[in-house]
Amino acid sequence: MEIDITPGQDADINRTEPMLENIDPDAFLADRAYDADRLIDRLTERGITPVIPSKRNRAMPRKTDFALYRERNLIERFFNKLKQFRAIATRYDKLKSTFLAAVQFASIIILLN
Repeated sequence: MEIDITPGQDADINRTEPMLENIDPDAFLADRAYDADRLIDRLTERGITPVIPSKRNRAMPRKTDFALYRERNLIERFFNKLKQFRAIATRYDKLKSTFLAAVQFASIIILLN
């Protein structure tokens, strides 16, 4: 698992490829916002199975393993637990490094429980 903080106005897909350099997953589970040909081609080059539903406006919809896609709820539940920490939900910290440390600390607490 890799965690990074992005500016609020920046699209998350812009940080996906640099973050994938540090990890080697078997599958990449994401929502429709990550349905970009550039990312999907990069994932298949590396042998990572993209589990991303096609956007509605895609001319040729791709097949998606929805049984595996359902596992994404684990990530969604993790973020819901993370948002229970008030300092994380309201982002008290001004520095990216301090906020990232708080997120990592809260993640450890969630993992230990």
